[in-house]
Amino acid sequence: MDTANLKQGIGEIFASPNSDEMRDFFRKKKKLIEDKRTTVKDAVQKYVHNGDYLAIGGFGGVRIPTALVHEVVRQKKKDLGFSGHVSTHDCQILSAGNCFNRCDAAYIVGLEARGLSKNARRVFESGNIKVTEWTNGALSWRFKAAAMGLPYLPSRVMLGTDTFKYSGAKEGLCPFTGQKLALLPALYPDVAFIHVHRADIYGNCQIEGILVADDDIAKASKRVIVTTEKIISNEEIRREPHKTVIPYWCVDAVIEIPYGSYPGNMPGEYYSDEEHLMEWLKTEKDPEAFKAFIDKNIYNTKSFYEYLELNGGMKKILKLKQIEHLF
Repeated sequence: MDTANLKQGIGEIFASPNSDEMRDFFRKKKKLIEDKRTTVKDAVQKYVHNGDYLAIGGFGGVRIPTALVHEVVRQKKKDLGFSGHVSTHDCQILSAGNCFNRCDAAYIVGLEARGLSKNARRVFESGNIKVTEWTNGALSWRFKAAAMGLPYLPSRVMLGTDTFKYSGAKEGLCPFTGQKLALLPALYPDVAFIHVHRADIYGNCQIEGILVADDDIAKASKRVIVTTEKIISNEEIRREPHKTVIPYWCVDAVIEIPYGSYPGNMPGEYYSDEEHLMEWLKTEKDPEAFKAFIDKNIYNTKSFYEYLELNGGMKKILKLKQIEHLF
């Protein structure tokens, strides 16, 4: 095959896929078994810097690390890179704070069946955000490549599509078969946010339900902040080691914050607050009303729990728990 005819996407690669540089970083990273408990405020202040590339775990409206994303907005972090992997309300929140200026986009702006975020759409249409397109699978495999310590992974996704054209992938030939493949550059984030069901004080994490790419994101990222519904003992972790999907050596900070995924769904714990999510979408139609909404719910609150109290507190959480257990 004529290699001169091989194509490459026109999209910018926002994070270096150099695996040797990252191997060197991870080799030097502290991996002690130590108490990593902290607060949301202190974790974001310490580990998230203007200009960093941010990856967020969860799946759509499931297991959103809402408390951390709110704090990024509250602390007015700017010029972030953002992985719009399977991103719904987290993208909506970051867009409200104008926190990012570049995005690897697979699923953004939409809140699934609920509709589109008017404000997030305005932010992307403003021209102030650099966007490189991928599929959800392609972004997952970019994290997989990074977790494996590789600069790229070969795949067949996106070949022959406009998504490939606007991606940062390149065509390459398989050295064994001569088949044309899409080469997906590894994605090594500076920092990752992941919300889990249970963790110990060292950062060993258990997740129930859909995992998506969270284990790979944790292994690919320079710094990992975990929020958890509950901190459990290391003895409990050791009794069922097969449940540990993110090991302590990936994690830099652990914060116990029950209901920290609200208004998202936490499988087996509480359902998503559909009324509140629809309130976000409705309010976004009027930029002035939305500004007041964000001031009330994020900028003028000192913590995630003040936000929760503003929107129904434990009475609402108990209702969402009941709904979750109906299914």
